Amino acid sequence: MALRKASAYSKKRARPFTRRSRSKKKAYIKTVPTIKIAKFHMGNLKAFQEGKHTYMVKLIADERVQIRDNSLEACRMYVNKMLDKNALGQYYFAVNVYPHHILRENKTAAGAGADRLSSGMKHSYGITIGRAAIVNAGKDVFFISCENEKSARVARDALQDIKAKLPCRSRILFQKVQSKIPVPAVQK
Repeated sequence: MALRKASAYSKKRARPFTRRSRSKKKAYIKTVPTIKIAKFHMGNLKAFQEGKHTYMVKLIADERVQIRDNSLEACRMYVNKMLDKNALGQYYFAVNVYPHHILRENKTAAGAGADRLSSGMKHSYGITIGRAAIVNAGKDVFFISCENEKSARVARDALQDIKAKLPCRSRILFQKVQSKIPVPAVQK
C-alpha cells in the first residue's frame, strides 16, 4: 500500500509516541517498524575531528513538524550522492534528527462495495505504519562541514535541492568558521 501524503502527519501537534513494552502482551505497539535511514554519519570524519574543515552548511527547520524517515532517507541519499560526485573526501555529512515517533493509522475500507474491513471505533487504536522525527523550530536537520569553498557551495546547492522533499519551511545556514568546529558526539 502506498504511503499517505505528508500533510496527514507533518503538521499535527503530536506528543512523542514511543511506548513499547518488553512484554508483547502488555504493549500497545505489537511491532515497531524499522528505521529506513541507512547511515547517520558520512564522509571524512577523521579530517572533521582534526579540525581541517573550514566551512559549515546546515539545513534548519523553521517550524515544529514531523518528518518521516523515508523523507529523511531520500534527502540523505541525494545529498550524499551529490557530495560524493563533486567533492569526494572533502566533506563530513550528518543527519541530526532521529525518528523516534511511531505513526499509527486506523485503516478503513474506502470506495463502493462491501465495507467488511472496517470495524468502526471497535479497534480504533490503529496499526503502526512508520516512524517520524519530531523536529522543533530552529533545530538543524542536516549538518555538512567542508574543507574548501567549492565543496561547501556544492553542499549548499544540494541542500537547496532537497528543501522540496521536506514538509516544512526551512533555511540554509552557510558560514566560514574561523575557529575549530565543535565536534558532535559520534556513535560508532
